[in-house]
Amino acid sequence: MLTISPDRSHQTVLTTFEVTPGTCADVLDLLSVAYREVISKQPGFIAAALHVNDAQTRIANYSQWHAREDFLAMLRTEEMRARNRDINALCKGFEPVMYDVVSVL
Repeated sequence: MLTISPDRSHQTVLTTFEVTPGTCADVLDLLSVAYREVISKQPGFIAAALHVNDAQTRIANYSQWHAREDFLAMLRTEEMRARNRDINALCKGFEPVMYDVVSVL
């Protein structure tokens, strides 16, 4: 379960995907399958959520990991490298950025 708290030492990763209304559902499907089949089974994975804007031009992915190294190790697996190439082919671009929670209001 996602827990947003500055008292936790988890690694938070926000990834934004720039898509078109025509590719949004396809990218969401690929991401959902990747989380179900691969990502959620990786060491250090805690939880994730997918969000879509009204225009279906942006997907935001929020994920939590026990450590930064866990997330990076997942990205380096052959399985995720192949899946990310497929996802990238449907996006104008995507960017994962690591954050630390500093405050919950």
